Amino acid sequence: MEREPMRIREGYLVKKGSMFNTWKPMWVVLLEDGIEFYKRKADNSPKGMIPLKGSSIHSPCQDFGKRMFVFKLTVAKQQDHFFQAAYLEERDAWVRDIKKAIHRIDGGQRFARKSTRKSIRLPETINLSALYLSMKDPEKGIKELKLEKDKRVFNHCFTGTCVIDWLVSSSSIRNRKEGLLLASSLLSEGYLQPAGDTSKAAAEGLSDTPFLDLSDAYYYFPDSGFFCEGYSSDDDVVLKEEFRGTIVKQGCLLKQGHRRKNWKVRKFVLRDDPAYLHYYDPAGGEEPLGAIHLRGCVVTAVEDMPDTKKYDVDDILFEIITANEIHYYLQAASSTERTEWIKAIQSVARTGK
Repeated sequence: MEREPMRIREGYLVKKGSMFNTWKPMWVVLLEDGIEFYKRKADNSPKGMIPLKGSSIHSPCQDFGKRMFVFKLTVAKQQDHFFQAAYLEERDAWVRDIKKAIHRIDGGQRFARKSTRKSIRLPETINLSALYLSMKDPEKGIKELKLEKDKRVFNHCFTGTCVIDWLVSSSSIRNRKEGLLLASSLLSEGYLQPAGDTSKAAAEGLSDTPFLDLSDAYYYFPDSGFFCEGYSSDDDVVLKEEFRGTIVKQGCLLKQGHRRKNWKVRKFVLRDDPAYLHYYDPAGGEEPLGAIHLRGCVVTAVEDMPDTKKYDVDDILFEIITANEIHYYLQAASSTERTEWIKAIQSVARTGK
């Protein structure tokens, strides 16, 4: 029986149309031998497939000056495919895995990550999926907490030490050294995700082990309600009781109108349930002027917008493309603020309802 190709990476990216200069959100799946792209994540059949054998990847790609974090994949028949990620780290992660997949397939080898079950020598009797369900048990599993570090609040997460403590107490391991191996495998297989700079650096190979048995290394379950937020100032607080969802991020942004293309300051409140970005009159008023549905959206940084007056807005503009392909253009106060908004919206788009 022929083996199914391994799914190496998947997620929403913005893809340029093959015939016209249109950019649309696509659910992109990187396989060992090619890239499939779907109009929506839930679709059963892809809109297209790009073979990797004989292909080459180019990043950064400067072919489109107004779009940032674009990479180009050139197939063996010299046809170019362009994809746009939301921010630098996301683009680099896609490029890194695609390069590795191309190298493997051209060399006749299978794709393999560093921390696979074989490389850390886990016993075949260990069922990671069953272990994951036990870890998530509401009564006996790992407790999700609200943790604070570096002026940020991490919601629905836990420490690396908590994970190893739980593995020891549940008799899943004999000692903490074995716990590091098991937790590293859970991380490698996607059952755990790193949260914060310390755990992310280790997962990227900047530490002796991909998983850290530390109280300041944070992790979360991928299908939990995890989100990270910075401290809010006292004069920028919206009552959480207004809607069901927890506020992930809030603040003022410039928003471009859909009809007149003019720009107005709006106060934005990002909530995780339901996954909406509501915007208000900054002068006051409890009722929102409108909302952007984020489930299945793509958010990316841009240089400037079409059909609008040019402003001195380098490195602070971003675009939200909803699942039904409505484009919203927003302007942050700084490049750092833009990145924070993009990452917060991405998180809610993945986990919100």
